[in-house]
Amino acid sequence: MSIPQSGGGPITSYDQMVGYLASGCKPKEDWRIGTEHEKFGYCKDTLLPLPYEGDRSIRAMLEGLRDTFGWAPVSEDGKIIGLEKDGANVSLEPGGALELSGAPLETIHETCDEVNVHLREVKEVADRIGVGFIGLGAAPIWTHEQMDLMPKGRYKLMNDYMTKVGTMGRVMMRRTCTVQVNLDFGSEADMVQKMRVALALQPVATALFANSPFFEGKPNGHKSWRSRVWRDLDAARTGMLPFVFEEGFGFERWVEYALDVPMYFVYRDGRYIDALGLSFRDFLKGELSALPGEVATLSDWADHLTTAFPEARVKKYIEMRGADGGPWRRLCALPAFWVGLMYDQTALDAAWDLVKGFDAETRDALRVAASVDGLQAKVNGISMHDLAREAVAISQSGLAARARPGAGGMVPDETHFLNALHESIETGKTSADELLDRYHGDWNGDLTRIYDEYSY
Repeated sequence: MSIPQSGGGPITSYDQMVGYLASGCKPKEDWRIGTEHEKFGYCKDTLLPLPYEGDRSIRAMLEGLRDTFGWAPVSEDGKIIGLEKDGANVSLEPGGALELSGAPLETIHETCDEVNVHLREVKEVADRIGVGFIGLGAAPIWTHEQMDLMPKGRYKLMNDYMTKVGTMGRVMMRRTCTVQVNLDFGSEADMVQKMRVALALQPVATALFANSPFFEGKPNGHKSWRSRVWRDLDAARTGMLPFVFEEGFGFERWVEYALDVPMYFVYRDGRYIDALGLSFRDFLKGELSALPGEVATLSDWADHLTTAFPEARVKKYIEMRGADGGPWRRLCALPAFWVGLMYDQTALDAAWDLVKGFDAETRDALRVAASVDGLQAKVNGISMHDLAREAVAISQSGLAARARPGAGGMVPDETHFLNALHESIETGKTSADELLDRYHGDWNGDLTRIYDEYSY
């Protein structure tokens, strides 16, 4: 989840909100890669999730990372709730999942190095206190009641609101994890093309990275239960956004969409003020009942943009949000997949050619089918396996064209980071399929085996 924004005076014109998004436009040489990944922590002896307090806890993990590796603490109401260092931050998901929001980096080589360093640091602290971490899209066994809500004001407000707008909001908050990548755009037209490709191919990412076939101790009938959860969270702020594919889409249309997303909060003086369900349009006029007479600022607008949760999202960059959390190799494969598609114009054009014939119903159907059947999904004659094969091939060509070397020039480009996806294309199986094979095979239905065999 995003941290509060700061800076920016009162909004006095509509153009300021449009300009905030447009200020993200960068020349290609300044495009960067930001990778975020979440993982579940648990006590090794009980296999129960980490509470916030205690000797084996989220607090102990954050303090251990702070004291051992020099991270600066982030606190709220006197409690440590995150860490910052070198342009990256470690934060908490509502149920205690630990998230690394990586620094903006130039190459996938650097991204993977960052992942390696972070997971080594986490493991060192975790081993010391008898804790483990695992990368999955959904908590495989734990119930809602077993998972603490983290002490962040934003989460308390969301927790109270979620049951009023959908059936799965609290499940998403506590018992799902994702990996996502944040990418830049060069112009409004570039943003439009990238957003259309991002949304249309997000079901492919869901299928390739499906890694949540279990829930509350048994198979749930989906390859990506995390994706299923997001479909019944809050219709006003989730989904595939058909307006993105309409003529005239651009920054102004995104502003109109975001203004129609009901508010969660206003952040003032270290406090989250309840604005649940209220209108940002009223806030612009100084008519917000939670803060009568006060006019929204640009930092309020930046905060509000973080409360829309579609499958791809525009801020000052584009977020790809459709993948399950997963094992190390796929943490590197996810940014590689999207960078290959997005950061080479020939590849981006080819990706658009691949999906431009899909209508809104097809895109929605692909999203549903990906969550249920993964690579085995079929929609209106479209084979997800074939679609994924073509998308990965385009990404491969894009990464090859980028030709960003690593390992001191010993590795010529970033294409090898797609190897995990090539294996899935070859076998037709993703992480979810592998987990189900183990569950029905040598695990003999004993899902506790997942912790020992799939933890970081």
